[in-house]
Amino acid sequence: MGDASQYGHDGHGPAAFATARARLAADRADTLARTAALGRDFDAIVAANALVAVDDEHDPEGASTAFERAHVAALMARAYEHLEELDLAVERLERGDYGQCEDCGGAIPTERLEIRPAATTCVRCARSDPRRPPRPD
Repeated sequence: MGDASQYGHDGHGPAAFATARARLAADRADTLARTAALGRDFDAIVAANALVAVDDEHDPEGASTAFERAHVAALMARAYEHLEELDLAVERLERGDYGQCEDCGGAIPTERLEIRPAATTCVRCARSDPRRPPRPD
């Protein structure tokens, strides 16, 4: 299990376990705040459009308000996906396999988990993911 055991319940690193739990909780709180703010933004866009008789097809501003609505909705969807990722990370932490790469089984570096607490892959596996666009050299 490599460094991943530092987060488990086997007595190795209760401070690391507490730190990981706190990091996940802080990220979750930030994400909840972001979803609330985006929800207010979305409601404001809808409310502003309700005050005006908008015909998106003929109103020059209609397309931009439709884009704004869609953009905020997409940001909200991504934030909710992140909440799910964080919840799964907490489950991994409780099981004792937090910090273990789901692809190769190796340890995810602590530095990566500090930046991306819900990370499920090590840096090497994340770089080799075919779903990611290649990095420019």
